[in-house]
Amino acid sequence: MLVVEDDAAIRRSVQLALERYGYEVSVAGDGLDGLEAFREGRHDLLILDVMLPGLDGIGLCRRIRQESLVPVLMMSARGDSLDVVAGLEAGADDYVIKPVDIGIMVARIRTLLRRATFGADRSAAASSEAPDPDTASHLLDFGDLTIDTRGLDVHRAGALVRLTPTELRLLLAFAEHPGTVLDRRRLLRDVWDYGWEGDTRVVDLAVVRLRKKIGAHRIETVRGFGYKLVRA
Repeated sequence: MLVVEDDAAIRRSVQLALERYGYEVSVAGDGLDGLEAFREGRHDLLILDVMLPGLDGIGLCRRIRQESLVPVLMMSARGDSLDVVAGLEAGADDYVIKPVDIGIMVARIRTLLRRATFGADRSAAASSEAPDPDTASHLLDFGDLTIDTRGLDVHRAGALVRLTPTELRLLLAFAEHPGTVLDRRRLLRDVWDYGWEGDTRVVDLAVVRLRKKIGAHRIETVRGFGYKLVRA
């Protein structure tokens, strides 16, 4: 994985801590170097500080999202600031607050990697299986939106929709219960695997990003309760 953090002490401590957990970690000290390192290597996950010289973490996340669906975890020094919101809006999957609690960071990392592996494994299994004569049983149609639950492909009006692993899991959670209101706490548990209280802004902003890709009308807000997938 790649850690992009301008504070040398924090960068080194995070690197050493993650290496003790068995992860292979490369580092960069500013946004531009981070972008170059991302493009030159193959990384399973990126950890980006919000405040970076050269190219800040928000801009870096946006640039990465133009090229890749790799899981992104943001680090912010101000948990209740607009930094968190901006990072999630830019396409980050989750965030941690500095000073970093390594236990929480590792838990978030494991969840993001498991989520990404889930999608890769399901796609590989789908491609290796013999053709199923009942192919339609794996397709869910919601108006112009089609979800292949075996191959984990999503099409809108016939065009492939590129979703991050988090967005895909979120859509599948809605598709498993069409027309049913899912509250934010449930989505945090089922999609983000939170076994503790989490920030529901993560859910809200992921829904915003998903709406942009599949159609704003497709996911309806039920005020005071949560969200539901519109059937037609």
